[in-house]
Amino acid sequence: MKNTTSTICAILAIMAVAIWQPAKAQERIVCFGAVVDGDTIPCFHLNEINVKAYVYMLSPSEIKKNKRLIRNIKYTLPYAKLAKRKLDEYERQMAGMSEKQRKSMMKKAEKEIEAEFGPQLKKMTFSQGTVLIKLIDRETGNTSYELVRDLRGKFRAFFYQTFAKLFGYNLKDKFNPKGNSKDRMIDRIATAVEQGKL
Repeated sequence: MKNTTSTICAILAIMAVAIWQPAKAQERIVCFGAVVDGDTIPCFHLNEINVKAYVYMLSPSEIKKNKRLIRNIKYTLPYAKLAKRKLDEYERQMAGMSEKQRKSMMKKAEKEIEAEFGPQLKKMTFSQGTVLIKLIDRETGNTSYELVRDLRGKFRAFFYQTFAKLFGYNLKDKFNPKGNSKDRMIDRIATAVEQGKL
């Protein structure tokens, strides 16, 4: 009986030593913090997420069916985002300017954009150009025609629209994901790309 008890005690001691391990040094994460009522609370920067409505994720069959559209959106979405940033930047710079100063600035901006992005935009296929027109409306809330009209005037907008029509584009195309199934698919794909899921 004495041997059994001592054996059980020895086994329990070995198990206790095996289970109890000294705490491993944890990896350190360096971040900003805020002290609130004597407690330090870590603060992390999170990426902004726009919640418009619930968007169903694409199924594998939808991804397979829309490979070309996905490729076109991945190619053109950065240009639409850039258009939004440039538009916001120009609007800030033009605040308080006279009409003459605004026109002069927009002519200069148009030349800069043409020099920087013209060659890349000219290489786009027809379907990529159509997707870009939709995505610009999605990002800015205005059609390409309205943007040109507001920034460069009605005559320039009419000229661009006429020129675009010769190549089969329509700068007045509205982005309407609620009423148009193709626009809805563009929105779903663009959202998935923005979230890093495609």
